[in-house]
Amino acid sequence: MCLGPSVEHSFAGDLSAFNHESDKDKGIKKILSEPVSSKEIKKENSAAPYRELYIYLLNGLLREDEEGRLGDDFMGNWIEEGSSFLFFKRPVDSLITDLAKDRPGLDLIDNYHFSYEQWQGGSPERVKIDDIVIIPAWEKMKDNEKGIRILLDPGVVFGNGLHPTTGDCLRAVSFAAENKDLDKVLDLGTGTGLLALAAAHIGAKRVLAIDLNPLCVKTAINNVDINDLDNIVRVSEGPAEEFINEPADLVVANVHYSVIKMILKRRVFSNRDRIILSGLMRSQYRDVKAKLQRSGFKIIREWDHEMIWFTVLAERNYYV
Repeated sequence: MCLGPSVEHSFAGDLSAFNHESDKDKGIKKILSEPVSSKEIKKENSAAPYRELYIYLLNGLLREDEEGRLGDDFMGNWIEEGSSFLFFKRPVDSLITDLAKDRPGLDLIDNYHFSYEQWQGGSPERVKIDDIVIIPAWEKMKDNEKGIRILLDPGVVFGNGLHPTTGDCLRAVSFAAENKDLDKVLDLGTGTGLLALAAAHIGAKRVLAIDLNPLCVKTAINNVDINDLDNIVRVSEGPAEEFINEPADLVVANVHYSVIKMILKRRVFSNRDRIILSGLMRSQYRDVKAKLQRSGFKIIREWDHEMIWFTVLAERNYYV
């Protein structure tokens, strides 16, 4: 799940709202415009390379070939609705001021400062979801640690396993693999690449991971490299609906409700063997479930978090 357009929780007056896996209809502009409470997030001892985040909002798009002048503290450029959000480890006010002066079409609008814990909705730490263990890339592997181990460096992108829909997607992928071996998997809205990595670790022979945002794509590619899965997982940039024709026996989509509705309208989607859809609120899930059943799918299993967020695994019913 990706930052910005892929957010999942509504803001509830606490810092965990900055985990952009929180409200699928909010973009980063909306998140940053909301008030921050003074509630403290517990900080764990960690060798995380990220401590503080300094974010500069610029009107206009900074090209990738211009990022070289931003220095070693530059973490990434999130592009949204004609704006660039530049992330840094340290304040670089003068650099950004000069950049805006030198580059026609770029205007500094605002800047923000958060701790990394605030931004990610918690301290980076090991997360265990059933047999899957998500390990921060900067931590050492434990020889006696059981389970499927995935190294993850989320950077400033979201999809770190802390959000319940991410966890339920991981459970759904594992459950799908237990019932039938995975061959080709299509992961739509990959974000950090976590679900694609899990599918590969669980046994998929080929995984295609898709995201619309260039920063998500870069982050996912980095995580594929960290896990040495380049021979299985391929990451591509583009809108989900443009890749729905790619061959896959399992499609995973943890994306906007609007994107899920668009995908479900595609005729080719009705011919998929198995699909996992997630990040749906109750009313949204009710509509999606009905659409799946009308399209000839059988609901294999459902997951929910406090009856708020829903995930479903459905299988094509060839006897209908």
